[in-house]
Amino acid sequence: MTDVASEAGSHPHVRVAGGALRGTREEGVAVFRGIPFAEPPVGPLRFAAPRRARRWDGVRPAVSYGPPPPQGGHFGMDVLARDAAGDDWLTVNVWSPEPGPGAGLPVMVWIQGGAYSIGMSGLPEYDGGRLARDGGVVVVTFNYRVGLEGFGQIEGTPANRGLLDQVAALEWVRDNIRAFGGDPGRVTVFGQSAGAGSIAALLAMERAAGLFGRAVAQSVPATFFSPELAADIAAACAAELGLRATRAELSGVDPARLSAAADGVGSAMDRWVDRWGPVAHRAIPFSPVVDGEILPTTPWQALADGAGRDVELLVGHTRDETRLLTALDGLLGRITPEQAETALHVYGPGRDAAHRYREAFPTAGPDELYELVGSDWLFRMPSLHLAQAQTAAGGRAHVYELTWSAPGMGGALGACHGLDVPLVFGNLERGQPAALIGERPFPEAEEVSARMRRAWTEFAAHGDPGWPVYDSGQRLVRLFDTRPTLTAYPEEASRLIWQDHTFPALPLLTP
Repeated sequence: MTDVASEAGSHPHVRVAGGALRGTREEGVAVFRGIPFAEPPVGPLRFAAPRRARRWDGVRPAVSYGPPPPQGGHFGMDVLARDAAGDDWLTVNVWSPEPGPGAGLPVMVWIQGGAYSIGMSGLPEYDGGRLARDGGVVVVTFNYRVGLEGFGQIEGTPANRGLLDQVAALEWVRDNIRAFGGDPGRVTVFGQSAGAGSIAALLAMERAAGLFGRAVAQSVPATFFSPELAADIAAACAAELGLRATRAELSGVDPARLSAAADGVGSAMDRWVDRWGPVAHRAIPFSPVVDGEILPTTPWQALADGAGRDVELLVGHTRDETRLLTALDGLLGRITPEQAETALHVYGPGRDAAHRYREAFPTAGPDELYELVGSDWLFRMPSLHLAQAQTAAGGRAHVYELTWSAPGMGGALGACHGLDVPLVFGNLERGQPAALIGERPFPEAEEVSARMRRAWTEFAAHGDPGWPVYDSGQRLVRLFDTRPTLTAYPEEASRLIWQDHTFPALPLLTP
């Protein structure tokens, strides 16, 4: 049960199922941070499914983000996690322009990305204040377990613990969001990269059914693992510590050591290319596992079978998805013909993929071919195919592509992976992704951001982002740029190359 929100000076108060909360008011928005939705997954609960948080006495201050779960070392996330005291990893944060159970506002629940290896809701780029205030929506963010803690296939533990955390957070939203002015019957999940992959997985999971009615998936990754592949990677991570990937042997290992072991495997995955295939080439050690129970099948198969028919879907990608990843690898503008040929064979669909790409893009050099096939395999075609599976089963889907080339870093990264995050939240000067935007002034960025925020919040409120649904005939797609346009799906050559691909769970290549 929840009570009416009240004000005490600049500190709004609400009562949720766990007890009373005191938040803050920031630029006209009530903010509540660090609210536990599950018990700390440590000690006897290490590697277990999330358990509902216990009640607390008195008024709990909800003014600081909860400590993030253990992190991989990318972008210094491991240091941020170590510097945060406490093991209450599973917390939610809420921004509301109108707290109170009678407001009935649409709710937008963010699931952050980070290759299933890093990610924390307290990063400045995920501040929901501007989106909540300008869009008239309640914004929720939360932490979920990543890396081995959340996605490692560990013997004696449930698979996909990170996804189970997400379900638990959505259950908390269902049970408590009315106290913050939200309508539990109008919940939209939105997320980018691994967050979008998580949303795709949630669409396929029976235990997530009914927890949200709309979904926004920004750059859906293709990587879903078979249990055999996931177990082999987890075994390699445990072997870094001289252990086996079992609950009995890993539950006593310091989480930071476990994350470091996974980083060791991730940084040297080329040793296992003959066993792990494309994910070893791309250094992706963790992804959701199609275990047949928690995640019964891949999202594309599930949606084709009608699993998400009642959920309205908005899905898309950026034009230059993997250019940022190429830059981070130190290869931007330096791809050799041999590297392009390898990428075409590793990522392209079918044995004749290299020939088909060269035929479809006859003027493309090594750099362009490398980027095209990498982007198509990892993000662009999985996103498009999710929309196609949804509509083929009788559901609704809207498709977009971000084509605006950001001026940051000399404009070299174009419309790259992650550029949509600051644009959707409107945080153009905050967090690491803001470096893609560049220095002030940035009127073009404000213009594109305003259009994307309006589309996302209108979709959350009414199911209509402002352009027609996608269908197999017209294939209409909104292009977000300084001059937004509506066109047939713009990557015609790529679409034809990939039209028959099914994006199966990735197997272990050798027994």
